[in-house]
Amino acid sequence: MKLYYAPGACSLSPHIVAREGKIAIELSRVTFDGAKRTTAEGEDFFVVNPKGGYVPALRLDSGDVLSEGVAIIHYLVDQSSVTLMPEKGSLVYYRALEWMTYISSEIHKGFSPLFNPTLSDELKGQTKEKIMSRLAYVESELGKHQYLVGDSFTAPDAYLYTILRWTKQFGMSLEEYANITAYMARVESREAVKQALKEEGLETFYV
Repeated sequence: MKLYYAPGACSLSPHIVAREGKIAIELSRVTFDGAKRTTAEGEDFFVVNPKGGYVPALRLDSGDVLSEGVAIIHYLVDQSSVTLMPEKGSLVYYRALEWMTYISSEIHKGFSPLFNPTLSDELKGQTKEKIMSRLAYVESELGKHQYLVGDSFTAPDAYLYTILRWTKQFGMSLEEYANITAYMARVESREAVKQALKEEGLETFYV
């Protein structure tokens, strides 16, 4: 399988899941040059993923391509012999799905305006304020256990960690959120996470 990624983008989350799940994947870095997007092999990435040319995309051994990060994460979880989601059918399994949806719709999507270089300072401030209000809920929940759905790392943690890294990129301090800060350090201390960061040429933020 081949994972198409851009360093530090949301594609980091399935990359982490693959490393945590001990799944052999090939990496293909996608270069963004204005409106042009090119894979490490020189392909037009819009051909690989015609849905806007977004990363991540996962090319399966069959040649089929999966897009959308949450779908790719679930696919990788199902290919792994390592437990990365709670038992299907259990309440905690649906809690994990609940977190995946919340991260996707309320946190990940919340950052989207900040990637627009023409966004006014006023709208930037409003966007950041809204994100921080969502993180206040995350902070309260992380006071209950080590990871999102208990004391074991699961796939939603890879997703949350990836998106929370963007706070530093956009100058958003997490100092008032002690539980989140400790959580980020906890995730970054994991060998699979260190490996994924190294492979993407990324720095750790909390370790």
